[in-house]
Amino acid sequence: MTGSPGNRRERYRREGTDEIKRLAMLQLAESGSAGISLSAIARQMGMTGPALYRYFANRDALLTALIRDGYADLAQTIEQAATSGAALPPDRRLRQMAEAFRGWALADPHRYLLLFGTPVPGYQAPIDTFDTAFGALTVLAAVAAELLGSAEGGAPLRLATVFWTRMHGVVSLEVAGQFAHLDLDPGVFFSQEVESAVAQAGQRSAGPA
Repeated sequence: MTGSPGNRRERYRREGTDEIKRLAMLQLAESGSAGISLSAIARQMGMTGPALYRYFANRDALLTALIRDGYADLAQTIEQAATSGAALPPDRRLRQMAEAFRGWALADPHRYLLLFGTPVPGYQAPIDTFDTAFGALTVLAAVAAELLGSAEGGAPLRLATVFWTRMHGVVSLEVAGQFAHLDLDPGVFFSQEVESAVAQAGQRSAGPA
């Protein structure tokens, strides 16, 4: 059996959407976000422009889909790092999650820059996109709550945000090549920043001496 016409249409649409995203990611790697072109993708797929617009109404809709996918994949990567170390103390899990974050960014720097780099001219992400972005921070906050010994109040989220900004700052500089002319190993520097953040979190969890 080949399935109902409705199921086949859904499958073809899903396959078409995935192919458009794949080609857009290649454009992103070659030319950055400004190089994403629906018309170029349509030519590569042997489609007309109007046919492609049945999948994505315009470039902004495609960018939004790529950004949502990126945030979801990053959150999943960090969550997997937390889950794989479920038996470890929370401070070690935070270290694993930090390394997973850096590894994700370095494996696909153009995708990282799409999420966290210079805003795309003329593009404004829908507000609900940030709900997806919040996923990775939520995972960090859950482990931070374990480290602090309490999930009450905003302390875990504040700690997760501080941890996130320190990771993000170093990784963003590394992805942008800002360490290239410095006598500095970005991996070692990143680990030191992570250790410092974890140590500060540990001091907070211990309370005043």
